[in-house]
Amino acid sequence: MSKQIPSVPSAPAALGPYSAVAEANGFIFFSGQVALDPATNDRLTGLDVADQTKQVMNNIVAILGDLGLTTDAVVKTTIFLKDINDYAAVNEVYGAHFGESPPARSAVEVANLPGGFLVEIELIALRS
Repeated sequence: MSKQIPSVPSAPAALGPYSAVAEANGFIFFSGQVALDPATNDRLTGLDVADQTKQVMNNIVAILGDLGLTTDAVVKTTIFLKDINDYAAVNEVYGAHFGESPPARSAVEVANLPGGFLVEIELIALRS
């Protein structure tokens, strides 16, 4: 199977030359999601990290829905944090979206995130 770029109307517009998602061999790779309002593409950088994470997770759930999937399809996530001290606040919001079988995950502090965001989450999902 070659790479496909599925239609995901719920995704905020890309801020650069990339696709929101790409699919190959049943795996769906999400570009890093930040706190963008998908209706207006406004950057929600004025929100605290918990509210930014809520927006990111809402966007992820909506994009998964466009693909006919739920968070149960997510096999791996990576969380990028501007400040590792925000880990607990992000973890609380993030954890509410996954049931008894959460995906594998990495969480790292980074020197900076584009656009002044506090959190970015990328993921890999699997069609079964």
